[in-house]
This record gives sequence, structure tokens and C-alpha cells, in this order.
Amino acid sequence: MTTASLTRERGHVPFTIVNCTLFALFALVCGYPFYYLIINSISANDLSALGDIRWLPRGLHLDNYGQVLDLQGLPQAALVSFARTVIGTAATVLASAYLGFMFTQPRLWKRSFWYRAVVITMYFNAGLIPVFIIMKTLGLTNSFWVYILPLVVQPFNIILVKTFVEAMPRELQEAAEMDGAGILSVFFRIYLPNMTPILATVAIFSAVTQWNSFQDTLLYITDQSLYTLQFLLYMYINQADSLAQAAQQSGGDLSGIASAATSQTATSIRTTVAVVVVLPILFVYPLFQRYFVKGIMLGAVKG
Repeated sequence: MTTASLTRERGHVPFTIVNCTLFALFALVCGYPFYYLIINSISANDLSALGDIRWLPRGLHLDNYGQVLDLQGLPQAALVSFARTVIGTAATVLASAYLGFMFTQPRLWKRSFWYRAVVITMYFNAGLIPVFIIMKTLGLTNSFWVYILPLVVQPFNIILVKTFVEAMPRELQEAAEMDGAGILSVFFRIYLPNMTPILATVAIFSAVTQWNSFQDTLLYITDQSLYTLQFLLYMYINQADSLAQAAQQSGGDLSGIASAATSQTATSIRTTVAVVVVLPILFVYPLFQRYFVKGIMLGAVKG
């Protein structure tokens, strides 16, 4: 190794140290809120209510989770959230893949017009009241499908898939068509199996959007059997004080008077419900992580 190479290597060391330190601090800032919720949900409720739990849990117990899981409507809301996430994500991924592929086909009638018609919806919206009237006219209010159908076509996802497909060799389609394959065969048998990175990226975006959405429930749903976990979280946070009082009184003579450490408080209700709602979606990203970076890069940059 030459002297110049050694000098360059030594010059990289301070940069690496500073870079790793900054990223470690950034990771701490991003991860601490989740850590804070977890340690407060498993710590003594009287201490968490006073704000004394900051770095380490104290008075460890898991009673909060047992009591929160007994809250009315939580299992049904979990089922609705899970169903809308799975069905909605599958529908969005398939629609994004198909439309992104079709918008690369020169033979598509008025291709530029339809593509621009889809993209322009990213910038213009009819507004809350007209959208509500449309949903009501279509019979989607108080319907499970109000969670699925409005989110199937996502312009941003279609753009990502279209750019990804354009980067794939055109010879794949030409060879398949020479063998007699139709457009659907080309899509399902040639392109779709090779779209895994970008489809995993779209799946992450869609799953997070579906799982975290609560405004559609607030606007379009009055049937309690169709409430989602996120909407219940919204309700429980707003009603945390009354829920805590109800939880304290629910034991009655069977368990005696609850201790201050395990008696539910508004803070314990908020933190525990938030953890229950947030944890499932945190497991989605690691499953798709190996595809995510490749998909977002290839889908966002052409050439």
C-alpha cells in the first residue's frame, strides 16, 4: 500500500466515526418514542402517570395488556384492520403492477391521456364533502369495501412500477410474443415474477397506509362492527380517563382493591393501546427489507 493510499485511509477514519455517530443519534431519536411507549406500558402505573419512567422500566408487570385486550370491540377491530390490510394491500399491489405495466405498452389506446389522467389525481382533490357524497351514492358508507376500493389505484405506486418496468429488457416481451404469448401471458408469466423488488416496496407502502388509516372510519363508518384498531386507538386516547376509571372498578369484590402500581390510569391506557396497535406493522418492514432499497431505487430512477 502506497503512502497516498495510507493517507486516504487515515482521512476516512474521522469521517466514518462522525458518520456512525450521527446515524446512531438519529436512530436513537427515531426509536426512543417506541421504546418509551413500551417501558411505560409495562411499568408501575402510578409511576408512569407521574412521568417518572424515562429510560428503564420500574415495577415490571404485564397486567395492562390483559386488561386492554379485554376492552370492548378490540378483537373485532383487530380482525377488521387485519382484513383490510391484507385484502387492500393485495388489491393495490396487483392494480399497481398491471397499470404500471400497461402504461409502458405503446399499443395501449390513448396511453398518454390515461397516464396523465391518473397522475393528475396526485395534485388535485375534489374535497371532503364531494368525496363523501360519492361514497354515499356508491353505497360504500358503512361498508367494509370503503376501506379497499378508494385505495386500489395509487398514482405514486403506478409511477414506481412503470419506471421499474421500463428499466427491464424489452427483449423479454418480444421473445414471449414471438412464441405466441398474449399481453396477459406476458404480464403474468414474464413481467410479474420479475417485479418482486418493486412490488415489495408497493406492498410496504400500502400495508402501512391501510393499517394506520383511521380517518376513513371516522368519516364513513357508524357501524361499530366495522371499526378499525386505529380508530379505537383514537377513541381510547380521547376517553382514556373514563376507561381507566372503568378498569379500576371492573374487578369488584373478586380481586379486591387494585394497588396503585397496577391500577389503570389514563397514561397506562394510552401507552398500552398504542403499543398493541403499533407492534404488528413493525414486523412488516423486516420481512420486505431486502427488496425495499432495490425496489425504491430502481422504481424511482430510470436508466
